[in-house]
Amino acid sequence: MPGATLSPWTMSYFATALVCLVAGLALTISGFGYPSAPIDDPASLVIVHLIAIGWLGLLFAGSLLQFVPVIASQQLRSPHLALPALLLTMIGLPLLLTGFLGLADIVPLWIWMLPAGGLLLTLAFAGLCWMVAGTLAAARPYSLPAKFVALGCVPLIATVLVGLLFSFSLSGLTDDPHLIGLLLSAGPAHAYLGLFGWMTITAIGVSYRLLTMFLLSPERTRGTSRAIGWLLAAALATAGSGIFLDGAGVPADWPLYLAIALSGLAALLYTLDIHSIFRARKRRSVELNVMASLVAIGMLLFCFVLLAASVVVGNPAGMVMPVAYLFTFGWLTGLGLGQLYKIVAFMTWLEFYGPVLGRTAVPRVQDLVNERRASLWFALYFTATATATAVLILDMPDLFRAAAFAQLAAVCALAFEFIQARRLAMVPAATRLPSAVAARRLILPSFNGRSR
Repeated sequence: MPGATLSPWTMSYFATALVCLVAGLALTISGFGYPSAPIDDPASLVIVHLIAIGWLGLLFAGSLLQFVPVIASQQLRSPHLALPALLLTMIGLPLLLTGFLGLADIVPLWIWMLPAGGLLLTLAFAGLCWMVAGTLAAARPYSLPAKFVALGCVPLIATVLVGLLFSFSLSGLTDDPHLIGLLLSAGPAHAYLGLFGWMTITAIGVSYRLLTMFLLSPERTRGTSRAIGWLLAAALATAGSGIFLDGAGVPADWPLYLAIALSGLAALLYTLDIHSIFRARKRRSVELNVMASLVAIGMLLFCFVLLAASVVVGNPAGMVMPVAYLFTFGWLTGLGLGQLYKIVAFMTWLEFYGPVLGRTAVPRVQDLVNERRASLWFALYFTATATATAVLILDMPDLFRAAAFAQLAAVCALAFEFIQARRLAMVPAATRLPSAVAARRLILPSFNGRSR
């Protein structure tokens, strides 16, 4: 990315997100929430939102702040909103989680906490949408990645607004029958719009740019890519119509089922696109972040294979949660960790070596990481994720906790690798900057104006 600038708060987003991921896995290992309790139990909702908003939401937000300007070839619109959006999330999420804990009778219940947390989170993601959509709006003609990211903003807004309505119903602030009906019926569609609608569509768009860049593949729009876009738009419209019917008091399951079927077809075409990009690569050696991303994409496709198999054997309901777990931790988290491994090193290189490039010897980006060691942690993570999914299917909760513990160990090890990259700890002595101590400012911007 020649001439790339750094988003000063991206590392802060990433660090906060990783803390939430570690906390969510630790709670799961302790027996708190699912699978020890039903997925709609308030205790389970704590973990669900800690992972969905705290980990994945902040991960995607931080990534978009850095890569939307690259995708759009434009400066980020209203970059001053990045810090308020992060702070609103860091305040709103604990309020929301505390409200769920109150519903579970673990802490005293204050009815204002759920709607207050929901409102703050709504404002935070509204700020993110304003920055992303405003930047993309000035990027005509739109590139393929830009179209997918823009499409992903639509379900993000819908997910946040539906969640806010849920918070009013759950807190007891309203007894409107339509909102109560929405709460009882639209939970699965709410999850679909967030995990698939926003995050997966955005991930697809960004991955087109990142994988072609890392593999040195030709960047072109294929017929399959256009078909994916139309399929995803149709899936979103179908899922949205289901939520509308739920709110109108006419609950129906078929819109969500149809949306999932359309999404599965889109996922199949996406894997074919990625296969084409991989085969057309000019870089023969494949770096670890790409390998991790390919494994994650394989798990995305396998999610829909499992769902299809469950329909054939007549037990789709029993497969929903294992598939959701694999989707969240195999596809989204696996892809996120894989790209973080590269993004953290690349942004650190830009921050500390970009200003002196051409004036002194500098290391390669690969010199900031230990790929051999990190490959062990990725292997452990993906193996543990596949194992956790399998034992969920087999209903073996003790083995599930053991697999979740292995996931947590791998995540902590990868977080250590990120920290080492930020500290320039693995840079060869010949190219290590004398001022490398500055890299100890791990997650906050230096405010020195460099590479901004």
